[in-house]
Formats: sequence, structure tokens, C-alpha cells
Amino acid sequence: MDSPPKRSREETENDYDDAPPRKRSNSHSPRNGSPTYRLAERPARRYSRERSVDDSADEQRYYDRRTPSRSRSPSNYRSRSQSNTPPPRKPTALNYTPHLILRGHKRAISCLKYSPDGLWIASGSADATIKIWSSSTGALEHTLEGHLAGINTLTWSPDSTTLASGSDDKSIRLWNAQTGLAYPTPLIGHHNYVYSLAFSPKGNMLVSGSYDEAVFLWDVRAARVMRSLPAHSDPVSAVDFVRDGTLIVSCSHDGLIRVWDTSTGQCLRTLVHEDNAPVTSVCFSPNGKYILAHTLDSSIRLWDYANGKGKCVKTYQGHTNAKYSLSGAFGTYGNRADPEETYAFVASGSEEGGVVLWDVSSKNVLQRLSGHYEVVLAVDTHPKQELIASAGLDRSIRIWKAAPLPEGRVKQERSNGYNSDVLPPNPFATDSPAFGTPVVGTPVNSSPVRQD
Repeated sequence: MDSPPKRSREETENDYDDAPPRKRSNSHSPRNGSPTYRLAERPARRYSRERSVDDSADEQRYYDRRTPSRSRSPSNYRSRSQSNTPPPRKPTALNYTPHLILRGHKRAISCLKYSPDGLWIASGSADATIKIWSSSTGALEHTLEGHLAGINTLTWSPDSTTLASGSDDKSIRLWNAQTGLAYPTPLIGHHNYVYSLAFSPKGNMLVSGSYDEAVFLWDVRAARVMRSLPAHSDPVSAVDFVRDGTLIVSCSHDGLIRVWDTSTGQCLRTLVHEDNAPVTSVCFSPNGKYILAHTLDSSIRLWDYANGKGKCVKTYQGHTNAKYSLSGAFGTYGNRADPEETYAFVASGSEEGGVVLWDVSSKNVLQRLSGHYEVVLAVDTHPKQELIASAGLDRSIRIWKAAPLPEGRVKQERSNGYNSDVLPPNPFATDSPAFGTPVVGTPVNSSPVRQD
């Protein structure tokens, strides 16, 4: 008897497109109380580790929807081609060096964020405290106390005046970053751990994701839930707003990434990789055209969610991530004063105790930062300067600063230019003057240690 025909991958993908969430299960706190901090709450299932088919098609990427920056006008393209000027050479290595070490937390640090104005670093820990540090000197400015359990997530308001925190105590608190005082009314509504938070670009809304499998949209001023989305069938591990606030992205241990319409609460797109690994972190690219996702198969994937049904265009590997919820960030390198010589990189922590930097376009590892001696859970990049902050289970925050490559180590390759068939050197170029603008930082001793 003839066996039934195998379903094509295209037919299989159609099953996942815009599908409604599966029936929600009853989530309860672990029997042994509070979980191991930032440990994936449910054991990772076994998945195929075969090479993803998305890697085999990297040379056929479609990128005709790129938003050109002011420097990429048609006249600039013509002038370069007419003058036969060779494209700029693209560095293939970075040289971030240790700059500051910040100590003060008594337990593992699960999250850290630079403020949008770049003046502060906020860190949250399993010790149930939040600390605000000066990003230039490393001085401790405030210690925020009020949560009853470990801190999972932090997010800054766009004007850098308010900090929001989510905790294992199921609450969300808002803090005045200048005074270090909490706003009187916490945001209560989730029935389990609050895993992720993000402010809207205008600062009037807050989105939260929780272990209770729901995504809540909050009115910050009224301190009430505007909309509740039964988003996933497993804990919601991360949420984010797109740069204009019209879309929300969420991800879960169920392996799904969902894109939502902020105004209607409708699920516009569902993204899922064939390996269906639990997704622990998502964020939009600076220009809002891509989604970066961490998964528990030691992979980070870049999704073009707006093209067709959405597809994975890049997969970054070289770190270890099979157990903990790690986070990462985008950054830029090269000549930041010239958009045509500015390139994008992805930074992420690793369970091996380091930080890995990849070139977005080539997927090559640009540098590995060593210094932490345990799992690095959180990584963030400075919004204006060439600085990277990292933290994790060793209870320390390390600040890394870009330095020129030693002469013997300088490597360069020809840029892939702006060929529309592949990702450009900086696929996240934006007209926003704040992105990629060089700012001279305050000179600081290269290795002071700050104590609480």
C-alpha cells in the first residue's frame, strides 16, 4: 500500500499562521515555592538539533522594504556608482575592553537596562532590590526596595524619569528614578510571576507578560488594565513594543512568537520555527522591521515578520543557552558618524559565562567578552556611546568599552554594500538622530570597583 504523501514544509507553516492560541492550561506556582531564579520554569523539551533550513537560504534574502536614512538618497547611490568609488571596508572584529565593575547585589542579577538618555543603569536582582547606577562613573545612586520577591524585569519610560519593575511577587511597581521613591499604587492583576515589561514609545502604556500565560496592556496614569490578551498556552517570557507603538510582540515557552495590534488586541501574525524550541526573549529591531528571539536550543533568530507570512532570515550560534532565560541587545560599530560605514551587531550573554557579539549581516562572531565566572543573564548596549553592560549569576555588573583594535589584529573585509538581495551592513538604519550618534563619554578609571 502506498504511503500517504508527506506534507511540504510550506503546508506545515500554514498551520501556524495566525492560529488562535491553544487552550490555556491552569498554571500554578511550583510546589517548592519560588523557582530557581530566571531558570526556565518548565524543563526544556528535547528538540531536533539539525541545521535549520533558514541558514541555507541566507544568500537569497529579500530586502526591498528597507527604510533609507537621510544619507542614502538616490543621488548618493548615483554618485558612488558613477565615481567607481569602492565600498568601505568592513571590520570583522571588535575590541571591547573591561571598563567598570559594579558590585552591591547580594544575589544573582537577572536584568539590567540603560536609561534612554544614557545617564543611568538600572539592575534587578533575586535579592528583591533594584539599584540605579551612574553609567559614567559607576556610582550607586539609589537602592529601590518594596518588592517581596526577586526582580525579573525592568523597563524605562522614554523620558528616563520612571522605572517599572516586575517581580515574582506578581506585582508591577513604578519608581521615580530621580528620587528613588515608589509611586503609591502598584499595578496588580497578574496571577503569577511577572516576567517581562515594556513601556510604549509615548510612555502612557505598559505591556506585561506573566507566568500566568497572559499579556496585559496597562494605562500607566490610571494604574489599570486596558486589555488582557490570552496570549499563549505556556508562560509568557517576554514582550516588547515596536518603535511607533502600534504593535506588540510576545513570546512563550510554547515556542510561539505572536505579533499583536495594540489598538484592537488582535493577533496579526504567529511566528514559529520548525524546531519549536521554547522562546525566552524577544525584541523589535531599532527600525521596527525585524524581531530578535532567543530560544533554548542555543540559537538566536532574526525574523522578518512583515514579509509575507514572516520568515527567519538569520540564525546566530556560538553561545550556550539551554537552561536559563537570557537576553540580548542590538548595537552599532564602525564609523558611527557616517551611516554608510555604520554596521549592526547583536550582543548576548551565554551560560558559559561570557558575552558574544555577532555581526548582524554575516553572522560572524566579532568578539567574545570574558570576565564573568558564571552564567551571564542580561546584556544591554548604551543608546549613544560604545558601551556594553552585562550581569548574571556572579552578582556583578561589568561595563565594557570599545577600543581601537591592536595594529596586528586589524582585520577587514569588503562590505556587502547595499545589495537588495542580502541584508545590508546595518539593516536597522533609522532616521532617528539618537541612533548611531557619536557621544564623547566622561573619562573614567579603567577598572574601579564600586561597593554598596
